[in-house]
Amino acid sequence: MAGLDAFADVLDYPMYVVTAAAGAERAGCLVGFASQCSIDPPRFMVWLSTANRTYRVARHASHLAVHALRSDQRATAELFGGRTGDDLDKFDRVAWSPGQGGAPVLDDCCAWLVGRVREVVDGGDHRGFLLSPVAENPPGPVRPPLLRFSDVADLSPGHPA
Repeated sequence: MAGLDAFADVLDYPMYVVTAAAGAERAGCLVGFASQCSIDPPRFMVWLSTANRTYRVARHASHLAVHALRSDQRATAELFGGRTGDDLDKFDRVAWSPGQGGAPVLDDCCAWLVGRVREVVDGGDHRGFLLSPVAENPPGPVRPPLLRFSDVADLSPGHPA
């Protein structure tokens, strides 16, 4: 059976931090599987590992926040990708504020959007959350270089994928 390794090895996609809140719980994780998937209506799809605490919170959340990271934000990627929220409150270590639907919005990101969860799709060991954008930060005058997969390929995940 063919795999994706050879194809995926040439990809160097941007990395995102996805955050969710449901009830009194907050969670966030580093995500590489995410993309705009429709222009009209505007839609964005984020894929979360079912092994991840963020998935367990997100499945009860009405909104998710998606944050693009600048190339100089490796420490943020390490916090949200290399640590698990089962052991610590990641939000005690970053500046954030509640966005629409209570989704935590990280203050120090070059771009973010909050989207209402429209649908959840089974994709194997990940679930896709189809988001309808309801808020985003205003664009800055300069587009900074983004943190990419190659920048964090050596990161040990807080949870297995």
